[in-house]
Amino acid sequence: MASPVNRTYLRQTRDAVELLGKLIRLGRKERKMTAEELSGRAGISRRTLQKIEQGDPKCEIGLVFEAANIVGVKLFSDEENTNRYNYGRHIDDKLALLPQRVRKVVTVNDDF
Repeated sequence: MASPVNRTYLRQTRDAVELLGKLIRLGRKERKMTAEELSGRAGISRRTLQKIEQGDPKCEIGLVFEAANIVGVKLFSDEENTNRYNYGRHIDDKLALLPQRVRKVVTVNDDF
């Protein structure tokens, strides 16, 4: 059996995950929800919620987003003219214009 690999994360990644966890905890407390209530609504264990609120980067992103949405944390900009469906379509259109695969360009040095 292979031993688990210790994953390291960039400082910016750790900071972002920690901030999102704090925003989720703040949203939960502002709504006067107990950890048990939020974990029940999100369909996760209280321990998983604790990890999310502590900023554990190993938590599944879908679970983190679910908890964030339940307590009202804004995950993306809600500018007046921004519609998430249209923004998603815009991203789809941009992706359709790009190549299916990304290949590394090999530069040949022909200086003799």
